[in-house]
Amino acid sequence: MAKKLQWGLIGAGFIAREFADGVLGSETGELLAVAAREPDRAAVFAKEFGIERAYGGYQQLLDDPDVDAVYISTPHPMHAEWAVKAAEAGKHILVEKPVGVNYFEAVAQIDAAREHDVFLMEAFMYRCHPQIARLRELVQSGAIGKVKLVRASFSYRAGFDPNTRQYANDLAGGGILDVGCYPVSMARLIAGTAQGKLFEEPIDVKGAGHLGKTGVDEYAAAVLRFPGDLIAEVSTGIGLNMHDVQIVEIFGSDGKITLPDPWSPSRFNRDPTKIILNRHDEKTVETILVDAPKDLYGYEADEVGSNISKRQADAMSWDDSLGNMRVLDRWRAELGLVYELEKSERGWKLKPDRPLATLPMQSGSVMKCGTLPGLSKKVSRLVFGCDSNHTFTDTAVMLDYFFERGGNTFDTSHGYGNPNGACEKNLGAWIRSRGVRDEVVVMEKGGNPPHVTPEGVDFELRDGLARLGIDQVDIFTVHRDNPAVPIGEWADMLNRHLRAGRMKIFGLSNFRIDRLEAFSAYAKQNNLASYSIVSNQFSLARLHDENLWPGYHAVTSGDDVSRQWFERTQTPLMCWSSQARGFFLPQATPDNRSNPEWTRCWFSPENFERKRRAQELATRLGVDPINVALAYVLCQPFPTFPLVGPKRPAEIRSTLEAMKIELSPDQLVWLRGTP
Repeated sequence: MAKKLQWGLIGAGFIAREFADGVLGSETGELLAVAAREPDRAAVFAKEFGIERAYGGYQQLLDDPDVDAVYISTPHPMHAEWAVKAAEAGKHILVEKPVGVNYFEAVAQIDAAREHDVFLMEAFMYRCHPQIARLRELVQSGAIGKVKLVRASFSYRAGFDPNTRQYANDLAGGGILDVGCYPVSMARLIAGTAQGKLFEEPIDVKGAGHLGKTGVDEYAAAVLRFPGDLIAEVSTGIGLNMHDVQIVEIFGSDGKITLPDPWSPSRFNRDPTKIILNRHDEKTVETILVDAPKDLYGYEADEVGSNISKRQADAMSWDDSLGNMRVLDRWRAELGLVYELEKSERGWKLKPDRPLATLPMQSGSVMKCGTLPGLSKKVSRLVFGCDSNHTFTDTAVMLDYFFERGGNTFDTSHGYGNPNGACEKNLGAWIRSRGVRDEVVVMEKGGNPPHVTPEGVDFELRDGLARLGIDQVDIFTVHRDNPAVPIGEWADMLNRHLRAGRMKIFGLSNFRIDRLEAFSAYAKQNNLASYSIVSNQFSLARLHDENLWPGYHAVTSGDDVSRQWFERTQTPLMCWSSQARGFFLPQATPDNRSNPEWTRCWFSPENFERKRRAQELATRLGVDPINVALAYVLCQPFPTFPLVGPKRPAEIRSTLEAMKIELSPDQLVWLRGTP
């Protein structure tokens, strides 16, 4: 590096001191600034380490243009907030482990780093030490044969105090997050190394533990099963010292490797670290010495400095951090451990000091909007499908992001998140906590098996309203037709609820054209309201098997007859699977049969020709093929409101790119391959 990285420290506690000491011996970085919530504390810290600038607030440090990178060592629940704010400020980021309280806090940080083009790494300092590189060499070389079992633990006994970070529920205390993340990350590292990868994800996670008075795990253990029948036993605790010395043991078919000091090598001295190798065919135990002349945290600082241009480091890549958080979430789930701050009643926000913008169509947003018959609100052309928002953190990260970029319309169903209706409940809690009921459009769907009758829909509507915590939805849609039910019974039931004020307008989903026309005729003949929208499948790729899900007969409107009917009637189509469930992604190729749904429902010569044309047009326009596929839906000669199901903020950004594409009628015809 031509210039040394100028570090700013967010937090002035014990671990910040350890890192600061490491930076003093770093080859790539220098200490420039420190911030604490109390100005005096920052000033004392700065004097101790000869730091030029001390700030009595974290944002002040982020506003310093001379700070290149920040080290975040706040309590766990503040990691995501300040990492995202640091990314927005253009700072490179080293965030103390665990990267977040849960998986979606990690997603938010990594997405912010990607969006703002900055470096980010989770601070597992042991991963940066030369000991790990030597360990990987031994495992990869087959020094102990095939690795079969890893045993790793990290625990300590802290005196019980409900206000300390170890035991405080609101600080996400407990062993799993504080130090259990270490053995999990080691097990995943070894499992990956054994297969020539940087890391591997477990197939199964089985755990147990003890929740103490404050509801956090005081000690816990888990068994992880990896591909290749590799098993890992991991344990942790903040209320139990399991070993006088924390160790890692790796058992193979031909021997055993022991790390006597896995987590803090070179922290207290600069002596070579030891790896003990015991081969079954040899009588002696070999002690392998690994030179480590630098401070442990100096290695970590230099790992950041050496990889800034890559934006992430192999020592702890973004995908590695995401995988580690998934395992920690699964381990906590085995114990039934949900922190109070994660519960929907608390209304968690990534940036708690910043209210959501209250205008649905934000200035500068590319989101477009439209109108629906009978509904006074503007409706965003993209509709967020809330079918996978099973936790409130997930819901908050995704819906905040969508709303702040102009999306105000949300699709949910009584069948999402069953058996407890988590998706509906989380959507309702998000609306209440953000105070945006007047700005958003809620589309609720009822009529999921076994309730595909007017009586069943009646139940699902009422129960869905209770789950959402509202008295009226903007749009209610019968989720699927039951041809055995006379069309008049559907119309009568929906009109009863319309008159009772439980919905502003209603629609029909997965109804064929003959049934739609019969509904309209019945409504007209009996002076009843008719449907305002239809919600059938529609995309550039044709759905070839309408039994998309077991027990669910879907209806596609991608055929010529249906498309012409929508153009003639100008009926708004709120279409699901509008991007053909990933068919236009690069991995969907004719020779890739790993996804049975793709193979059965989307793979056909006709669709692959449409994909080829989408790829050709995307190249000319400088966009991705999936953007062209969504633009095809948006640019139809009838009103369309595609339902989309992004799982990460980056997917929302990608989806919004379709809003910038205007396709001509000739291009629509050409994409279909119509002569």
